[in-house]
Amino acid sequence: QVQLVESGGGLVQSGGSLTLSCAASGSIFTPNAMGWYRQTPGKERGLVASIDYGGSRNYGDSVKGRFTISRDNAKNTMYLQMNSLKPEDTGVYYCRFSSIPSSYWGQGTLVTVSP
Repeated sequence: QVQLVESGGGLVQSGGSLTLSCAASGSIFTPNAMGWYRQTPGKERGLVASIDYGGSRNYGDSVKGRFTISRDNAKNTMYLQMNSLKPEDTGVYYCRFSSIPSSYWGQGTLVTVSP
């Protein structure tokens, strides 16, 4: 089992910045990948950004150039630096940890961007 604890969500004005963190603990096996997903009411959870153990990154089209994903393997922690935030970035952000064949989700952290 892997436990994930997210932090850093909150309310920010449009154009502002936030940094999310996700700390993993438990049975951490390598290789693994971590990612951030966003969900809004009535919509499916969608990829924001992901990063594998070697540092290869993947971003959703809507956040390219504004968000930066990173990780500290020694701390089993992943970060999402979110800049130039827009109201459409509002949602619950979930951390995901994957190590074949299992994946785990955090409890989610709410990000609200006001106009």
